[in-house]
Amino acid sequence: MEKKPTARASRAASEEKSAPARKAPAEDAPVEKTPGKKAPAKKTTVRKTAAKKTAEQKQKATAKATAAATAPAADKAAALVKKAPSAKKPLIAPVKATAAVKATAVRTVVKPAKDESRTALVRRARRINRELAEVFPYAHPELDFENPFQLVVATVLSAQTTDLRVNQTTPALFAKYPTPEDLAAASPEEVEEILRPCGFFRAKTRSVMGLSRVLVEDFGGEVPGRLEDLVKLPGVGRKTAFVVLGNAFGRPGITVDTHFQRLVRRWRWTGETDPDKIEAAVGALFPKSDWTDLSHHVIWHGRRICHARKPACGACPIAPLCPAYGEGETDPEKAKKLLKYEKGGLPGQRLKPPQAYLDAGGRPAPPLGAG
Repeated sequence: MEKKPTARASRAASEEKSAPARKAPAEDAPVEKTPGKKAPAKKTTVRKTAAKKTAEQKQKATAKATAAATAPAADKAAALVKKAPSAKKPLIAPVKATAAVKATAVRTVVKPAKDESRTALVRRARRINRELAEVFPYAHPELDFENPFQLVVATVLSAQTTDLRVNQTTPALFAKYPTPEDLAAASPEEVEEILRPCGFFRAKTRSVMGLSRVLVEDFGGEVPGRLEDLVKLPGVGRKTAFVVLGNAFGRPGITVDTHFQRLVRRWRWTGETDPDKIEAAVGALFPKSDWTDLSHHVIWHGRRICHARKPACGACPIAPLCPAYGEGETDPEKAKKLLKYEKGGLPGQRLKPPQAYLDAGGRPAPPLGAG
């Protein structure tokens, strides 16, 4: 017997038939956005965006690391470029005249001697000597003499006076007493009268007559060619002995006179004040073969350009090598007026200078009483 559906079942079936059929949403169908809320991103888009950001971050980190690594090197290179000194232009002094050096360009190339190494000092000292050799190629002893005896006597007489005054005085002395024997037997009063223009004529008379006697008694009337023998003569010290050895016998020696002492201290070759110590200190900077000519160059420069009171710094050919630049007149035109330089028309010290000096345009000194 067939069962009849209940009322509840009949009602449910009726509602199912009357309801519209529901469709499953398609995969690509857009999702309706709810106001105030963002739509969820797709998984693939999120992954791509995250990967792109990670790559950018890695690139930025790499760039920062590279910049940090190269920055110190770049800064260091820039600093080196800033600190690198400009190339020095070699200064070459003229052959026959002093050079006018611009004051503005001088101080920049001078290295204070107190900071110099021994090697730098030797190089600077030798360069100064080379420059002076070009300025004074005819430098020579400025005492007139024809033999060792005349030179030793003239050198003793040059103490506390000029070589010019000695050169103007000795012609009369040697004309009357040409040999050690003649001078040793002379009358002191007559010798004093001849030597009066030299100053300290009594003391100098005793010295030249005394050394003449020693030459006659101990050395057969001949001037010895050894330092230890020369310094035994009355009035002869190491300075005089080296003048005689270097210029009469061709044996190297350094003549430490007042000009030499002043200049080597200005140039800071040495800080010594004792002549013997100056001789040793300066001699150690040069080969022995240079000693005699070095003495001439320094003395000539001291007499003509680097004066004691008013050095002509603005007209000095070695100004860029001198730590004392600026102690004198630095204006080139004003400095030229301070030069005591025979090339400018002034005569030299000798009445009978060497031929090389005359060939270079030098003038002999006038004799005594010539005005």
